[in-house]
Amino acid sequence: MSFPADLSAASLAVAGRLARALDALPESRVKAGMAHGLHGGKGLRGYLVLESCALHGIARDVALNAAAAIEAMHAYSLVHDDLPAMDDDDLRRGRPTVHVAFDEATAILAGDALQSLAFQLCAETGHAGLTAALARAAGAEGMVLGQALDIAAETAAAPLTLEQIVQLQQGKTGALFGWSCLTGPILAGADPAPLAAYAMALGLAFQIADDILDTEGDAATAGKRLQKDAAAGKATFVSLLGLEPARERARELISQAGEALAPYGSRADSLREAARFVISRDK
Repeated sequence: MSFPADLSAASLAVAGRLARALDALPESRVKAGMAHGLHGGKGLRGYLVLESCALHGIARDVALNAAAAIEAMHAYSLVHDDLPAMDDDDLRRGRPTVHVAFDEATAILAGDALQSLAFQLCAETGHAGLTAALARAAGAEGMVLGQALDIAAETAAAPLTLEQIVQLQQGKTGALFGWSCLTGPILAGADPAPLAAYAMALGLAFQIADDILDTEGDAATAGKRLQKDAAAGKATFVSLLGLEPARERARELISQAGEALAPYGSRADSLREAARFVISRDK
């Protein structure tokens, strides 16, 4: 099976698990907002969870709960990031953002509920350590910290340095990638080092690719507004490195990610394909 087909199959399986979780909820405007926020997306984080778990012999049902958890957590972050008080976006995944399709109050509550659902699904893996790790990755030392640094950068006296952008993105983007890749080792009690190194390189490459797409991508294909960072005068990997050096840096990181998987041999080829996809995508 090709990587796009493999990713699509994984995404459908995770979407099915999320649909069952939503079906168990009472009908409400909040539930509709949750479904809207979950719609679409690449499903890459869930895919990384499934592959990480497969490498470590974790049962499929357990892996699906963890994969659904990270996709719910990611969806919550997007719903809240799109709010007027944050990034103020009106388009996400080719559709109106939740606060535009519904209203701000519904978007806030839907995001809250998606975060709660993420922890519920993670808890259903039966591994308290995995749930604690998700809290750290999503909270004030991970993704939330990254978003706070991003917001602060908009009013900073000077543009962020490259080192500061790396720190920001390791929280905002990298933390959930890290949790996704480490799910297998955490559940199996295995050495996390190889997948931690893979995730670190992958997360940075993903963000560089995002910055490149924001510079030269097509908004219709990406399904969201582009060139917002440049319009806001925010420093990015592209603005600091230049377009071609940024592209080369992304390629170097993907090479590093592949090298980190050496202990797994050919069994990790799907993760190597995922890394190559990260810098070749158009959305």
